[in-house]
Amino acid sequence: MYVDDIRAYVPQTPQEEADKAMILDYIRRFPDDILTRDNAIAHLTSSGFVVNADASRVLMAHHNIYRVWAWTGGHADGEEDLLSVALREAREETGIAHIRPLSTAIASLDILPVWGHVKRGRYVCAHQHLNVSYLLVADDTDPIAPRLEENTRVGWLPAEELTAWTNEWQMDGVYTKLLERARTLLQM
Repeated sequence: MYVDDIRAYVPQTPQEEADKAMILDYIRRFPDDILTRDNAIAHLTSSGFVVNADASRVLMAHHNIYRVWAWTGGHADGEEDLLSVALREAREETGIAHIRPLSTAIASLDILPVWGHVKRGRYVCAHQHLNVSYLLVADDTDPIAPRLEENTRVGWLPAEELTAWTNEWQMDGVYTKLLERARTLLQM
């Protein structure tokens, strides 16, 4: 169950320790709708940080709403298997069928603020994504294809230049730590 996985996660930074405590608090406060967008304050999301076999490249999608290169991921929408959510979203958003977990363990916990925006003609108020991240791996020679309703492009970005491409300062730390963790796992 997702709650047990989150409880079992060992934070590696003070930020993750604080975010883990707040995520668990939100889960306690909102047990009925924390997995759905019905909770307009905060809800669980799951992201996949996809690297190639040697973590020299990172698979990113150019997001339609925010107009930046970003990792793949999405809302739990009631699904309790957050690794399954991360895998499904990565496959849907990139067109790559053969994405697999580098590890089935949670790679990071992060609370990500979402600014108010219009999605499918409807205004969505600012809220929090209680994000559970996983490290995924794919073959960078497999064909890729954007999911046009969500992103305009998909591409393998050079890992060493990742934050220059993403152009989203608030995500730099998240992407950098996940890249380091992926490289550590690949060296094992």
